[in-house]
Amino acid sequence: MTTTHADYRLSQLDQLEAESIHIFREVAAEFEKPVLMFSGGKDSIVMLRLAEKAFYPAKIPFPVLQIDTGLDFPEVLETRDNWVGRLGVKLVVASIDDAIANGVVIDDGKTSRNRMQTATLLNAIEENGFTAAFGGGRRDEEKARAKERVYSHRDEFGQWDPKMQRPELWSLYNGRIHAGEHMRIFPISNWTELDIWDYIGREGIEIPDIYFSHQRRVFERDGMLMSETPLNPLREGETVEERTVRFRTCGDISLTGCVESTASTIPEIIAEISIAKLTERGATRGDDRFSEAAMEDRKKEGYF
Repeated sequence: MTTTHADYRLSQLDQLEAESIHIFREVAAEFEKPVLMFSGGKDSIVMLRLAEKAFYPAKIPFPVLQIDTGLDFPEVLETRDNWVGRLGVKLVVASIDDAIANGVVIDDGKTSRNRMQTATLLNAIEENGFTAAFGGGRRDEEKARAKERVYSHRDEFGQWDPKMQRPELWSLYNGRIHAGEHMRIFPISNWTELDIWDYIGREGIEIPDIYFSHQRRVFERDGMLMSETPLNPLREGETVEERTVRFRTCGDISLTGCVESTASTIPEIIAEISIAKLTERGATRGDDRFSEAAMEDRKKEGYF
């Protein structure tokens, strides 16, 4: 007589999802006032979907925070508003323009809006009393990301010391903090770009359409294709042409490049990035190209 048994092994995506949901629930139980940093890009949207699942059928028990550079893609802001409206979560917007007006950030005419996000973020965390902030960092995204653990301690100045990280044996997290300190939490730390796209496809998740192939007027700068926009004036010698492109990541429109691509569906995007030799940030984020340690230096200062 043949006996059968249920196969309780989870797929890779199911394991990643379960781990992320566990992290969201741990933080909600442990910290007094968490917040989810939400840009409207694919990683933060996946995090919001995971948070939705973690607390369903109840509402997500914390707000979402966007740092508004004033240079965001309109398509990204539209998608952000769609998600916030559908889930009924509170949206806190920390504007760099307001930070400049209030003297929190000094605009010297040289520093990019992307780099001004750090002080704006730290000010928003302090003003609102947030004790934990969920971020969408992945370990395959940039080498400095791989140095951080799921719980990342930040001191009273919002700074990160990679030499003072706490052990996370058996996925046990130490969230103890002193007054004025906070934690950055990375629920998708063990995900890759491919995992994100697999999950988006499986869950039917709404993302900005600029992630898919489209026609766009672009120009080349520093080896990247940049969007033609009044927010990013042409320099001498730069010429605009229309190409078939898509974005792998969405940030400051004046610093985020696109890649030539005909991938217009999720399976086509998965096939494309599975053979890509550059990470999304290394290929298309201008601020991450200033030096070998650009990302790590900014993270030590308090960046995402």
